[in-house]
Amino acid sequence: MNPVIARPDGAEYDRLRTDAGLALRSDRLRLLVTGAQAAATLTGLVTSDVLALQPGHGQYAAALTAKGKVIADARIFHRTAGGYLVDVSAAAAPGFQAMMRKYVNPRLAKVESVSASLDCLGVIGPHARQVIAHALGCLPAQFDLLPPYASCDVAFGADTVTVARAADYGVDGFDCFVPVEAAARLRVAFEASGAALVSTDAVETLRIEAGRAAWGADMDDETLTQEARLDTLDAISYTKGCYTGQEVVARVHFRGHVNRLLRGLRLDALPLGEARVVSGDTDVGDVRSRAASPRLGAIALAMLRREVEPGSAVSVRAATGDIAATVTDLPFPA
Repeated sequence: MNPVIARPDGAEYDRLRTDAGLALRSDRLRLLVTGAQAAATLTGLVTSDVLALQPGHGQYAAALTAKGKVIADARIFHRTAGGYLVDVSAAAAPGFQAMMRKYVNPRLAKVESVSASLDCLGVIGPHARQVIAHALGCLPAQFDLLPPYASCDVAFGADTVTVARAADYGVDGFDCFVPVEAAARLRVAFEASGAALVSTDAVETLRIEAGRAAWGADMDDETLTQEARLDTLDAISYTKGCYTGQEVVARVHFRGHVNRLLRGLRLDALPLGEARVVSGDTDVGDVRSRAASPRLGAIALAMLRREVEPGSAVSVRAATGDIAATVTDLPFPA
């Protein structure tokens, strides 16, 4: 894995928490899944119940191996124009595409990459609705009642922007899907409406504070869904039909528990490179994404043995020496 080490600019971070910032999301994989069996096909491949989605609504989900390990986490949007837009991080994209190629029957569902034709801009912060409404010439109330991952289409000149409520940031935010030829014009409109461009480090700091695992940094294809706490993010349906990896997920949920969990760490300093977590003389896990939060100080996500409860004092063993830390639950307390 490649843990994130985020050192955000303070002004950018404050903008995201108090106003509105603009994040470029072009690197993510975007697939359009259409056809008579599109919903049934996706439902059989991911942990959420795609068949239950109404047009204009969406879900967070995971795609798993047969052993219940996470291949990718994805956002699935049921478009009002028809079909399903599936949005996956760049790190998880190769594995997810390989799974789709292997298991999707093209006679039942068509899978088309639209990453090159459909761009994505994120507007993040408590004033995100006002910025988007001003840029698109509509009322902020149009976005007030959108639940997480729900979307609406708004005209932008001759083009259409799909505005989807994002739950990735820990603060209010929206991802705006726009034809690539109109993306530069939309970016100018967002900036003119008050959303200044922010760095990846600032956005990643919010994600870490919110306790959301990123594929390739905090979870991979050796991680169970419940270890990464995806069950707490409404990514799993326990009532729908079969899907790849379901037996393992259900067994953990109904009959037992995982032996390790993603937790938070408050640290005296930010560790660099590989870092292990030690309780007494016992190795209890490893440090993953970490950030120098302007609000919380040095923080990190760590995969720890289940018995290491929030409030425990631990030591982080890194190349630069041992660092004192305290285990916290997620998301990080204010």
